[in-house]
Amino acid sequence: MIQNSFLDIFNDILGSVREPLVVLDADLKVVKANHSFYKTFNVTPDETEGILIYHLGNRQWDIPKLRELLEDILPQNALFHDFEVEHTFETIGPKIMHLNARQIFGEENHAQLVLLAIEDVTEREFYKRNLEEIVEKRTAQLILARQEAEKRKQTAETALSKIKKLKAQLVAERAYLKEEIELENNHETIIGQSDALEYVLYKVEQIAASTTTVLVLGETGTGKELIARAIHGYSKRKNRTLVKVNCAALPPNLIESELFGHEKGAFTGSNFKHLGRFEVANGATLFLDEIGELPLELQSKLLRVLQDGEFERLGSSRTIKVDTRIIAATNRDLEEEVRKGRFRDDLWYRLNVFPITMPPLRDRIEDIPALVEFYIKKISKRLGKRIDIVSTGVMNCLQNYHWPGNIRELENVLERGVINSSGPKLRLADELKKPLKKSWKNPKTRDRYKTVNIYSLSLASWHRVIQELDQYILAGRVNDYYEAVFQQMVAEDKLSFQAVFFDHKPWYEIDTIEDLALAEMMFPSKIRDTFPIFDIPTDQFEKTAVKGRVHARS
Repeated sequence: MIQNSFLDIFNDILGSVREPLVVLDADLKVVKANHSFYKTFNVTPDETEGILIYHLGNRQWDIPKLRELLEDILPQNALFHDFEVEHTFETIGPKIMHLNARQIFGEENHAQLVLLAIEDVTEREFYKRNLEEIVEKRTAQLILARQEAEKRKQTAETALSKIKKLKAQLVAERAYLKEEIELENNHETIIGQSDALEYVLYKVEQIAASTTTVLVLGETGTGKELIARAIHGYSKRKNRTLVKVNCAALPPNLIESELFGHEKGAFTGSNFKHLGRFEVANGATLFLDEIGELPLELQSKLLRVLQDGEFERLGSSRTIKVDTRIIAATNRDLEEEVRKGRFRDDLWYRLNVFPITMPPLRDRIEDIPALVEFYIKKISKRLGKRIDIVSTGVMNCLQNYHWPGNIRELENVLERGVINSSGPKLRLADELKKPLKKSWKNPKTRDRYKTVNIYSLSLASWHRVIQELDQYILAGRVNDYYEAVFQQMVAEDKLSFQAVFFDHKPWYEIDTIEDLALAEMMFPSKIRDTFPIFDIPTDQFEKTAVKGRVHARS
């Protein structure tokens, strides 16, 4: 009676409980189980009801701890809670269960049924047992996540710093380019096909691809900046701006700030941070025009940048590293400046790695027609005129002039001529006087000559001097070459025969064909074309095999 009443309650109420429940009879056979039991342990009522609990699931429930509870503990205790059983089932895997058992008594106080409630605590016990390991693992994960977050933060800050730096550099470049646009555009095509200019352009192509410092030498107005732009244009940095600084155009108290920059408040009136030209030209090329005008006190700082690529802004102790290629230009004789103590010798050595000498216009006479055509077109377009005719007389006048101001003077002369011309024919406004020729026979200049016997110098000495010739001439140091020849002859005590050196051009007085042949051996064809003047007596002129290369002396 009690059993039927309990089973009715079980079906009506306990069957809906989410916790697995099973009812056993006095022989420990399954009488009834709720839906949660069937679902949790993956069995059906047909496989369960009327079966000894130990035989469920092909004896998967034959668990020693379960026997202990049902056969030993429960008979002595009508009620028992939280009896832990750990077992691995074939169908559902490992489980940790807390069993709550209760006897249900009938008449005469005999146990008729056993209610077994099963609580699955697998996950809870797993986390409880492995809590320390889990905490340690989680802590490690959190530390790693924090490190990753810090790393991402650092990366973001670095990227932001780079963006700010690039922004400042772009702003400085924009300001610089705006200044450049306001100036006259000097980036014209290099005009001319003379041997002297062709050799300069050959040297430009030879050095452009490297990052070597270049020193461009030459008189005022020869186009040294055009050569600097050509070097930059052929270099790997051509996609960046060529940054220019004219060291002669800035007062000494501003050059340092212009080159190296300054911090806000570095000096009176510095209300904002200013990037110097070295920072603006980082990764690009910096052209230092008129480097010979750089104050002596700043030369050591420039030397450090050339050596180490490092400097500090005015008002800052933070060292800045840059990758800037230097092209310097000057119309001064820096060696003479070094001797006079106005230029540091160590800076001179650093700058003079690869010198390129721009020839003066008087040594490029054959380029004048092309230059005249170019500048007349440019000037005429700007002035709204049309000049189509340049007479032979005007061209001869332009070619015979010595041009102390070089191409800049030529451009000014042509502009005045275009202004002065009322028709299509060019009329010069200037009277271009031809300079007087200097004669070596003038007794006032005779003392400046050195006389040597070129025939008596030993062949070995000639070979050594000839090897040095190209280096001296390319560096614009022709007089050093003459001095080397003279000193060698002094050393060999052979000073009987006469050869004259004057104004960067040699004249030889040669009495025999053998002497002439030796002189030609001394000057290879390329050099002889540059220095072509040989004097020999008239009576020997007919005998020479090089009539077209010598001038007979009356």
